[in-house]
Amino acid sequence: MKMVARTTLIVAAILLTIGVNAQDKPLTFGVKAGMNISNVSGDFEDAKAKIGFNAGVTLDFALTNDLYLLTGLEFTSKGAKVEEDTNLKMSLSYIQLPVHAGYKLTVANDTRIVFHAGPYIAYAADGKWKAKEGGIEESAGIFSDEAEAAGLKMKRFDFGLGFGVGAEFGQFNAGVNCDFGLVNIADFGMVDFPGFGKFDASSVSVKNMNVGISLGYKF
Repeated sequence: MKMVARTTLIVAAILLTIGVNAQDKPLTFGVKAGMNISNVSGDFEDAKAKIGFNAGVTLDFALTNDLYLLTGLEFTSKGAKVEEDTNLKMSLSYIQLPVHAGYKLTVANDTRIVFHAGPYIAYAADGKWKAKEGGIEESAGIFSDEAEAAGLKMKRFDFGLGFGVGAEFGQFNAGVNCDFGLVNIADFGMVDFPGFGKFDASSVSVKNMNVGISLGYKF
């Protein structure tokens, strides 16, 4: 344990030294907000894209003048339109932490193109099944006891890979980011749908996919 702690401290010290030498302002904080277009991959073959939103804080850590560690914390909504006839939607709200390596290419004075990629981890703060029929909308919690009893409960944890491209214009920035979940977020069991009977859905696979478009400001 002492060796691990010592190694961690040495790596952190090297990163801080590189960052300080890279420029006068190695840490840059910012805020961002935008729109999501999300869907799911796996066994929901006819799922349709769903519109959502994203908002959060960003942190850019300079390793060199061009290379950065890009991270932050964001609130992002994902999900999909699972069944078109009943307008059944799966809505998920995540607190997400991306950790990306980024390269900033200077193309003009105060203008840079940003390329980045890396993993993310996310935890679902909320989730609902929503259906609208005859003008009446009904909803049920995805993580509730009722969902578990119906065999339609899902997992809160998500992990995946993302990449994106953006542009910085002075302190303002815009970007597009794509996330691909690697974790099966379905925790289904024995499902009983009226008209379909009971069936075992424990092997059903559902993974998040999302494209986010955002505008931001760095302080």
